[in-house]
Amino acid sequence: MAHGPYTETVMDHFMHPRNVGEIEDADGVAEVGSAACGDTTKLFLKIEDDRIVDAKFQTFGCSAAIASSSMTTEMIKGKTIEQALKITNKEVMEALGGLPEIKHHCSVMAEDSVKAAIEDYLKKKGRG
Repeated sequence: MAHGPYTETVMDHFMHPRNVGEIEDADGVAEVGSAACGDTTKLFLKIEDDRIVDAKFQTFGCSAAIASSSMTTEMIKGKTIEQALKITNKEVMEALGGLPEIKHHCSVMAEDSVKAAIEDYLKKKGRG
């Protein structure tokens, strides 16, 4: 049963978000915001040998923003940084079963947070 404009998957990730919290000794951290709605998300990455071994997030925003961040952390865990950089907001939306058009910026914010956190990691490693 759909909940308004949201799919079951979006609602599941909103009601039971995966990987919420922070990683204290994170290798890459980024905070990005969406000017469209004032939502923000903070992403923490634990990276070993250029592979994302853990990802956690803190998102202040609507259900679509939380679901997008939750799904994104699930999608990038276990991937190399190169693979994670290739994940697009479109793939995040597809994995969620779609988002209403006015919420597309939430998945863009999730994609941006991954890119920014990986950039942070590379800078810390002197490769940025």
